[in-house]
Amino acid sequence: MRLGATLLTLAALVAPPALAAGPGETVFNQVCAACHQAGGVGAPGLAPSLVDPPFWQKLGTGAPGYVTGVLLGGLSGTIVARGETLMGLVMPAQEALGDADLAAAATYVLKDLNGIGVTVDASAVAAARKAVPSHAELRAQRKAAAQ
Repeated sequence: MRLGATLLTLAALVAPPALAAGPGETVFNQVCAACHQAGGVGAPGLAPSLVDPPFWQKLGTGAPGYVTGVLLGGLSGTIVARGETLMGLVMPAQEALGDADLAAAATYVLKDLNGIGVTVDASAVAAARKAVPSHAELRAQRKAAAQ
């Protein structure tokens, strides 16, 4: 029995350290992953996959504003994501989160999940709070990028 415990202790000492999640991944896992799942892969019929580099690339310079707008104002209605039509979608607004947390989550979605070289900073989120786009505006932006 003692040999087993010693071997486990030695294995823990020589094992490579686990990579710590960054602040965006942490916020995402605590708040967003409940619907969008770990790694942003989505849940069919419930929440779209957020891993869709072509979509985010088509949004271009509008990608940070789009993701920030959805985080601040939520999103409802029918959308098409990666060929799946989601009807009656209700993404709740996350405006209760602080600017730094929202910026970190937005950066995680754009940069880490999709490889888009964009960072969203807290000052951009603070500015966006003053003029949150409507759900109709966000759906129109999404539809334009999908074409």
